[in-house]
Amino acid sequence: MRHGSIPGARGRVRPLTLLGDPVLHAPCAEVTDFGPELAGLVEDLFATMYAARGVGLAANQVGVASRVFVYDCPDDEDVRHLGHVVNPRLVETDGVVLRGPEGCLSLPGLEAGTERYDHAVVEGFTMTGEPVTVHGTGFFARCLQHECDHLDGTVYADRLTGLRGRRLARQVRRASWSR
Repeated sequence: MRHGSIPGARGRVRPLTLLGDPVLHAPCAEVTDFGPELAGLVEDLFATMYAARGVGLAANQVGVASRVFVYDCPDDEDVRHLGHVVNPRLVETDGVVLRGPEGCLSLPGLEAGTERYDHAVVEGFTMTGEPVTVHGTGFFARCLQHECDHLDGTVYADRLTGLRGRRLARQVRRASWSR
């Protein structure tokens, strides 16, 4: 049995911010206070991500414009990666560019083939201010790139062009009409 608490067990599930909300389209602010408020946000992000059955969640997806994200995501070898990054910087992307299915908790029910590198490295800090470097390959690399994009004010739909972009835009319009 593992020692320690399960991420999100003490957090509260927050409402998700949906596409169209300005907080999703603006760069998030650097975190400067590594105190209990940040720890609570990380717990809430985990609780919300698990409740929504996601593999990653950025703070602006719950309406908080701070550079923080959490993840619980497998790579292509089905190895589980679990953690969080505060003030992340995507410092390396390389390898093969693959187009794969990508969805987002802020665009519920929608998915589109999105191009991402199959290797990514993110540097940042833990919620206690310790430096952290996260290496990802395959699906986990996609997750890291996706969450860093969120904190820069970009959603995966912004990366789509041509027919894929038009198809997703039609799906978004249909989904917003049904709300």
